[in-house]
Amino acid sequence: MTLRRRIAITGLGAVSPLGNTLDDNWANLLTGKSGIGRITKFDASAYSVQIAGEVRDFDVTQYIAAKEARHMDTFIHYGIAASMQAVRDSGIDQAGLEPERVGVLVGSGIGGLPLIENTYKELLERGPRRVTPFFVPASIINMVSGHVSIEYGFQGPNLSVVTACTTGLHAIGLAARLIEAGDADVMVAGGAEATVSPLGIGGFASARALSTRNDDPASASRPWDKDRDGFVLGEGAGVMVLEDYDLAVKRGAKIYAELVGFGMSGDAGHITAPNTDGPRRSMLLALKNAGVAADQVQMINAHGTSTPLGDKNESDAIKLAFGDHAYKLVVNSTKSMTGHLLGGAGGVESVYTVLSLHHQVCPPTINLQTPDPECDLDYCANAARDMRIDYALKNNFGFGGTNGSLLFKRV
Repeated sequence: MTLRRRIAITGLGAVSPLGNTLDDNWANLLTGKSGIGRITKFDASAYSVQIAGEVRDFDVTQYIAAKEARHMDTFIHYGIAASMQAVRDSGIDQAGLEPERVGVLVGSGIGGLPLIENTYKELLERGPRRVTPFFVPASIINMVSGHVSIEYGFQGPNLSVVTACTTGLHAIGLAARLIEAGDADVMVAGGAEATVSPLGIGGFASARALSTRNDDPASASRPWDKDRDGFVLGEGAGVMVLEDYDLAVKRGAKIYAELVGFGMSGDAGHITAPNTDGPRRSMLLALKNAGVAADQVQMINAHGTSTPLGDKNESDAIKLAFGDHAYKLVVNSTKSMTGHLLGGAGGVESVYTVLSLHHQVCPPTINLQTPDPECDLDYCANAARDMRIDYALKNNFGFGGTNGSLLFKRV
């Protein structure tokens, strides 16, 4: 029997409402800083929702030339930045690796929505000759992977996945599977999103999925709080470098954590309303894949969007998956600070989960002032907690009933 290859996490990168570097993200996360504010990217005064988690003061020219950046939607900017941070952090660009053995798998849930909106407006107002020839490659989802591959000459698997709000997590899990299968030795993986735009806000607001706490943006995202009224749309990217563990050790790489389990499932129920069985099976499959018992896990970075239905559903699913041990877990939702990054959520939140293991501290769930009596787990309310974390689970769920769970281990 061939032993499964172990997967080391050797590089991390993040761009989010909490900051444009990994250090800023982590520092603001631990202090419980909210990245939610009034929308500045367009005039939202006519919208029922006027708040979002925007990336602020981001300078793409720190990563690529301005001339090149003009031919890309913003989600590609964020994805390239987070990927380059992760690559630099890991040192794989200086390690003399075979380029055919290094791949990229960075996805997005929606892709270049702002550019699509603006190009259609240009088409209507000025005619078809005004549509830029760069429109398609500037907006399609796989172009983060394409640009990163070109930037570094990585010639291994070059692809993306699209699974709504589970995208970033699935990208990481599937990248690990590619390494396990021998298709690559190293993968750059995660998710990116930039949909704080008229259509993005308008669509989710019309579905009544978003918080309308416009008068107090910083407290709008409040997972598991009795007064939660919907999620806050966020943007950004989170990317990590996954690597064959033996290779990482051989080249003397810094190893943040080990990815030991990946689970996927489908609800086969409703396109937007979740059920408990799909998430339950996803978590159990991640544990089974890792060969880890439920009572060995200490922390869960939850999907935790701040919607009335979703938060209760995930809490119930955790209880079904973990039994009595659910009440010994510490569960957090970092979306309370970042908002919901859609396809980028699993990337950023997986980076946060790995940092939690590395530093042995659980980030808080902020704005949890009046706990929902139907959500009765330990949600690490309002303050970070130093604690022993041997195993940490990460959940993400998406429209269409698609679920994913990752299990990370301390090294």
